[in-house]
Amino acid sequence: MTTTTPAAESGAVTDAEFLEVSEPFRREIIAHCYRMTGSHHDAEDLAQETFLRAWRGYAKFDHRASVRTWLHKIATNTCLTALQSSQRRPLPSGLGGDAFDPTDDLLQNHEVPWLEPYAGTTDEIAPGDDADPAYVVGARESVRLAFIAALQHLPERQRAVLILRDVLQWRAAEVADTIGVTTATVNSLLQRAREQVKTARPQQGSAGDGAAATLDDDAKRELLARYVSAFERYDVDAMVELFTDKAIWEMPPFTGWYQGAENIGTLIRRNCPAEKAGDQILLPTTANGQPAYGLYMREPDGVHRPFQLQVLEVDAATQKVSHVVAFFSADMEADFARFGLPATPYDAPARSTASPWH
Repeated sequence: MTTTTPAAESGAVTDAEFLEVSEPFRREIIAHCYRMTGSHHDAEDLAQETFLRAWRGYAKFDHRASVRTWLHKIATNTCLTALQSSQRRPLPSGLGGDAFDPTDDLLQNHEVPWLEPYAGTTDEIAPGDDADPAYVVGARESVRLAFIAALQHLPERQRAVLILRDVLQWRAAEVADTIGVTTATVNSLLQRAREQVKTARPQQGSAGDGAAATLDDDAKRELLARYVSAFERYDVDAMVELFTDKAIWEMPPFTGWYQGAENIGTLIRRNCPAEKAGDQILLPTTANGQPAYGLYMREPDGVHRPFQLQVLEVDAATQKVSHVVAFFSADMEADFARFGLPATPYDAPARSTASPWH
């Protein structure tokens, strides 16, 4: 069925013309909605709503701003409306309190709307080669898990201001016009947002610090190959050697978070269903612009099935892993598919070509 925009009905523009000018920005808009909400699923829905609103209003678009700016304005206000009736999306380490004892029982909370990982490559979440290099770097770094987790501590207007000013690099006046406040209010909101993010980030690790980006590619590949080998051999001592002294491990919807290489080792020894080499298979992917792995666990029938999605932060100084968020969900197979991972590891291509991390 063919639909027409209001503008098309008046003969001003066709659907094809609207798609031609708007579609190149779809991945950017989804990423923007993800920064605002912390949910990949919500981001896709809100991006769809953004494009529907843009479709309806394109006849009145005066082109005084670029199409990119116009779409981001619509997306920002669409997200702000949605956030008025939603809860923030934390990681376990963002709930407050000290790190957990790895010998305690694991507790789950499915009532918390947990932060979700973002399925997208860095090329998809940043604009093309003609964009300002500083913006490209900022856009890519600004979907890292630690930064998204820090944003969850901000009220929705502060969150919007910080993203528009520090990620998209808009002028204060543009931001003021977008969210309907004065420039002075924007500056005040930005100052408070920056301070709050600084407070929230030390425990989470840092986002945008370039740690993973500045680690030599060969060193990163070697580290990650050792990481995969340790898990697949179920060599917990080798795993412990790969974490920094202050590394964090967390795994929503479990409420605990654990700090320190030895504590992470204790947690794995006590709770991991694996018992021997070969029980786990890891396949590489990318989440939030970071190295990530789909972990398949051998079940009693002997078949390896999706178990958890691990998203890693790598510390360049120590060349070790500084943070792992191991995501569980009610439908891991569907989540794996969203990250380009097969239902079983036996269907995966050869590892030498599967990912830049290997």
